[in-house]
Parts: sequence; C-alpha cells; structure tokens
Amino acid sequence: MECLQGESGVFRAVIIAEDGERVQGLGSELGQRGFICSVATAVEGAALADALACRPDLAFVAMDGAASRSRMERVVESVKGQLPVIALLSADALRGLDPALVVDDFAVWPWDAAEVALRAERLLRRSGSDGAGPVRYGDLAIDVARCEVSLCGRPVPLTFREYELLRFLAANRGIVFTRQALLDRVWGYDYYGGERTVDVHIRRLRGKIEGPSHAFIDTVRNVGYRFRDDR
Repeated sequence: MECLQGESGVFRAVIIAEDGERVQGLGSELGQRGFICSVATAVEGAALADALACRPDLAFVAMDGAASRSRMERVVESVKGQLPVIALLSADALRGLDPALVVDDFAVWPWDAAEVALRAERLLRRSGSDGAGPVRYGDLAIDVARCEVSLCGRPVPLTFREYELLRFLAANRGIVFTRQALLDRVWGYDYYGGERTVDVHIRRLRGKIEGPSHAFIDTVRNVGYRFRDDR
C-alpha cells in the first residue's frame, strides 16, 4: 500500500476495509477536511503491519456483515493500543457488535464525512493534548494543553470560538478551507448558522493577533481562508 504523506499538522489516517470502493468516497471527502487518507483492504498479519508502516495518526475500521465483522474485530484487537480506532459500522454490524470490543468511537452507515471528521479530530485532540507544549508560528504561540494563545510572549484573550478557529487553521497551515468547511469543522456539522459567521470571527481574530508586523491568515478570494505556511 502506498503511503500518503502530509504536511506537519495535517492528520494522516488509514481506512481499513474489505470493500475499498465503499470507503473511497469517504476517504476523498475526509481529504477535503484536512485528512490525508490511505485505504487498505482485507488486511491481517503482514498486510496489516504494512498498512501501519505509514505511521497514521488514526485508523478507521469498516465493518459490514457478520463475516466482515468477525475479521475486522480481529483487526481492531491488533491495532488498539497503537493508535486511536474509529469503527465505521453498517446497521447489521452494529446489531451484532461484541460489547467487549474496545474502540474509541464509531459512526453508523450512511457515513457523513463532516460527522466522521469531527469525531476523528476530537478523538485526536483528546489522545494527543496531554503534556503538549506550545506550538509556535513565528511570534505566535498556541498552547493546546492550556488552550492559551500568546503573541510576542504576551497573552492574547480569545473567545472559545476564536481560539478553536485559530487552532484549527494553524494545525492545517497552508490548506485552504471554504467557509462551509470551517463551519463543519469548528462550529460542528449540526450548526445551521450562515457563512458570514466565519467572516466575523476571522475579522475579530485578525484584530487580536495581526498588525503591521504580523500576518497569519490569508483570504483566498472566492474560496475561503488559510493559515500562512512560511516554512
């Protein structure tokens, strides 16, 4: 299986399934939401080790009927402890799922990419934030563990939503996100407010962290926004 490489701050995921075509669309949609996704089919033993050699941040394990469920439960048993696992379940797989099977989260068919992405990001934040130090972008520092932001060593007071918006953009620097994608990823897939909400929060955020000597967020005309990647 070919490893797909992403920039630092972009989540890498492997989707393990017996039917690669069924999950290909989900992988493509997750790619539009900041994930670099590889698909591995019917993997056990050495094939599973090969899938994990790409060092993904998270594994999605798709379970369909009873036969698939049995094999994929063995995959979960092999993977757990190495990285977070989200089960992608059919209704049949959900009904017959072993209650003792340890997965970190699950989503039920038909899979909504916005929901799956949100579940994955929250899971990765929970599993990776303990003990994390500040991440620096020039004079800007984001302390994920403490939910604090500073500029030139001075604290920047942000609202919760401003912080979440900044943290998400900075974690995916260089990637352009539409306003709707930002609503899905920062406000949540069940948020029904207008896209102007994003513009208002970007404007307020810029007022707090940008100035003549600091610029972090680019507006991509007719598309959306991105955090600058000046590495």
